[in-house]
Amino acid sequence: MVRNGLSAIALASVLFAGGGLAAAAQAPAAVPDAPAPHPAPPLATADGVNGPIVPGSGAGETPATGASSSTSTNPDQPAAPAQTAPDNFQTAPPEQPAAGEGTKQLGTIIRTYTNFVQVPVTVKDTKGKLVPGLTWRDFKVFENGQRQPIRWFTADAAPISMAFVIDQSLTSDVMARVNDSLAGVQNALTPYDEIAVFSYGHITHEWTGFTGAQSSRVPYIFSEAKTTGTEEETPVNSGPLAGCPVSKNGECVDPNIQEGRSVGGGPFITIPKEIHTLNDAILEAAKELATRPKERRRVIYVVSDGKENGSKATYKEVLRYLETNNITVYATLVGDSARWGEGYLSKFHLPFTMYDNRLTAYVITTGGTLYSERGVNGIEDSYAKLAEEARTQYTLGYYSHEPILDGKFRKIEVRVERPGLDITARDGYYPSAQNSQ
Repeated sequence: MVRNGLSAIALASVLFAGGGLAAAAQAPAAVPDAPAPHPAPPLATADGVNGPIVPGSGAGETPATGASSSTSTNPDQPAAPAQTAPDNFQTAPPEQPAAGEGTKQLGTIIRTYTNFVQVPVTVKDTKGKLVPGLTWRDFKVFENGQRQPIRWFTADAAPISMAFVIDQSLTSDVMARVNDSLAGVQNALTPYDEIAVFSYGHITHEWTGFTGAQSSRVPYIFSEAKTTGTEEETPVNSGPLAGCPVSKNGECVDPNIQEGRSVGGGPFITIPKEIHTLNDAILEAAKELATRPKERRRVIYVVSDGKENGSKATYKEVLRYLETNNITVYATLVGDSARWGEGYLSKFHLPFTMYDNRLTAYVITTGGTLYSERGVNGIEDSYAKLAEEARTQYTLGYYSHEPILDGKFRKIEVRVERPGLDITARDGYYPSAQNSQ
């Protein structure tokens, strides 16, 4: 019995130990405490930047430890999608010089930074009046479709370097009105401005280089530049009056229609083409303007009916030169192009014919303004309005994201975040090595 009792006790001990081991095997493992969440660091302190984003100052330094260490590159994790520019694209304000100091500092910036782009902008309301009081926050600038941060902004009036171009191929009645209005050009300019005078017909003539706008030399130059214009006649190339309607001593009174010369011979004559070298005149004025300081408003002002025929320079060549040297074309249309209805039709060009109004394309593309006037008072008023417009533009500046010199055209678009406003600015520009000088 003793032996049996010891055996029972031993068996009970084994069963008890086995049950404890089984219970221990079925019990869940102990879970350690999860790390406590750390509070987010402040955005900014008095000593410096503690967070990645600081309101009003852009991005700061990202901490090397903490939550940022978990954002290291992981090949198994897909890249985050690109972020689009929000409405608060630019929080840091651009450089805004004190009143009256804008043009002085602008010249230093243009000479220092080769990729700096200057964009004069005219803003008008629905009644055609200039809109003052806008700030840099009202503007958005895009180059080749990509928004650019505005790094420079001023509303200071800028001095003007004006190349004044007179069309002398106008008819005598229109030419007389233009001659009477020339005295108003000097009244539209200030002592800080300068002017050069050109004229064109068959050829381009420079009457004077740049001189002070209020100099006594200017009225004398305008008096010398006056001409009688041309006579408007109806050409006849067939019938009894064709060839030489009036002759003297066997020679035609008008040598231009003498048989055997440029008009040919026989019963039909070739009507001489009209010559209006508008392209050549704008190019000559632009070459003179390209030598003026970059901080001045470079303006070509043309008084013409807009006709173009016979120039050596093409429209594309001249336009590229204007866009490369930041030159704006303003104009007052006179003659047939200023007549209601006919002035609109003259904008359309028929193949193998003369351009009846090439001037409109120059003005729109370079960011200028075009007025159509027929009377002397209207022409004089247009001088004052356009000069004021060119002087009181907003000036925006940004640094291009494109290569400094690639020779490609860069399109510019300026928007204003206010309804009912008309924005006028140049369509774009070509980078030039002159910007680095």
